[in-house]
Amino acid sequence: MAAVLILTPILFPSPVPAPGSKTAVTDSASTTPAVADPAAAVAVASVVASAGAAAPGMSAVPDSVNAAPQPVVMPIDTAVVTTAPAVFRTTNRGAALIGVEMQQYVALSNKGRTKGGPVELAKAGDRLLSFRLVTPGDTVALNAQTFTSTRSEENGRAVVRYDATVGARAITIAYSFLPDSYRVNVSAVVKGAPENSFLLIDMPPGFRSSESDTTEDQSHLAYAYKLDQQNAKGVSFTSLDPGERRIEAGPINWTVAKNKYFLMGVLSPQGVPGFAEVNFTGGVRVAKAATRSEATIVASLKSGAVAFEVYAGPQEFKRLVAIGRSFETSNPYGGWLQGVVQPFATMVIRLLLWMKSTLGLSYGWILVVFGVAVRLILWPLNQKAMRSSMQMQRIQPHLAEIQTKYKGDPTKLQAEMMRVYKEHGMSPFSSLSGCLPMLIPLPVFFALFFVFQNTIEFRGVSFLWFPDISLKDPFFVLPVLVAITAMGLSYIGMRGMKANEQQKMMMYLMPAMMMVIFFNMASGLNLYYFVQNLASLPQQWLISQERTKGQAPVVRG
Repeated sequence: MAAVLILTPILFPSPVPAPGSKTAVTDSASTTPAVADPAAAVAVASVVASAGAAAPGMSAVPDSVNAAPQPVVMPIDTAVVTTAPAVFRTTNRGAALIGVEMQQYVALSNKGRTKGGPVELAKAGDRLLSFRLVTPGDTVALNAQTFTSTRSEENGRAVVRYDATVGARAITIAYSFLPDSYRVNVSAVVKGAPENSFLLIDMPPGFRSSESDTTEDQSHLAYAYKLDQQNAKGVSFTSLDPGERRIEAGPINWTVAKNKYFLMGVLSPQGVPGFAEVNFTGGVRVAKAATRSEATIVASLKSGAVAFEVYAGPQEFKRLVAIGRSFETSNPYGGWLQGVVQPFATMVIRLLLWMKSTLGLSYGWILVVFGVAVRLILWPLNQKAMRSSMQMQRIQPHLAEIQTKYKGDPTKLQAEMMRVYKEHGMSPFSSLSGCLPMLIPLPVFFALFFVFQNTIEFRGVSFLWFPDISLKDPFFVLPVLVAITAMGLSYIGMRGMKANEQQKMMMYLMPAMMMVIFFNMASGLNLYYFVQNLASLPQQWLISQERTKGQAPVVRG
């Protein structure tokens, strides 16, 4: 318990916004995308750099490289496409994706458009997806262009096509919406585009919060990306100072923008080389809260064309797994311990989902069953560890006597200590091997710590007096119960022992620490730990009974 309480806030600290802004930082070693033509690379780098100075939600392009603005000769219109789970909105102004509603998820906050209505990803005035075109010596922000829109249906899919002539080049951007899905196939064709031309894909600068705790939801705002043959990496909004830039050279399989439960991802098609580059720029902060940032994907135009996939929807584990390309890791868990924590988190999610589908219980009861099951599975290992600890306590006085008697003769001291260990079927490593089984629940706890942060299956699930098991206990009952049961475990565990003052102090201090730490943790996580403590009481009581009965003097050789 001490390891869990002390290590958790150290290994996985909550992000704290930077106290102020910094001067824009540029990595001179990686400011140029991985492209063949240096001139084109310079053009791309310059337009991407300009995004850092843009107003929130807008894509800035230097006046020196902008094409002359064209007069609007047609009205602005919005195309609305409804699939089974979502409603998508695109506009002919820049051929941009401007909104996605989640029909199956309800907004829990009044800060959404309507509490109780469907979840909407886009903030008012923001675009979820917008484009810029880079050709050698020229850059065009397509948001300034008005396209002609065409609706059709191909192979059972709704298709919205946008056409425009920019300069002397015809540009077509098409959206193909997959039915019964949150996925969209997007293609762009630029006729006559020279080699070393690029399409810049601007990601959303933030999301509308639809959660009960909007502050906690905003603390999860982040981008994530996956380089080919590497683990996914996250870039939280709080980690970017205003104007700060980070550039990652490709090939990049996918990039996502996300909040606590929803995300929008842009994926390179399977079997196709990834995107050339992605860069991130810190946005302006309001009251030190990092609620806006910018991310731009650099996609190479091959023979004037590029295609990619878009997922705009919930972070449902099964949906993300079905997409492939390790898209379920779009929430990179564990920081520098990702290689250990992420697999455990994946196993825990899979197991909880399997229990849900098999048992048909609510997730509250699933957590109760899971907590008891973990304790029962670990019962033999814990039993062995407790008995090993009890044996060490029994021979400890004799070992101390030997150390005092032979402190001037290391050889004799070692021989006598080994004799005592052998007589009792132990070794100098028995105490260590006895403690190791008790550390097994630690990765499970870490995994659950992260699972409750982003597992949308727990969102809005009520249980007992909790309106939402993914949020903290509104009455703080469970943190108190966790502390009480922890104190009970300590008290029973010290029966039959000659506790020193330090041990007595820890019996009261550790439960108090647990209560403080668990106050702001998800009520579901509190429930799991409370059940773990309850399930541990019988085993702790049985061991204390053995200890009390075994208070016979140790036979000395």
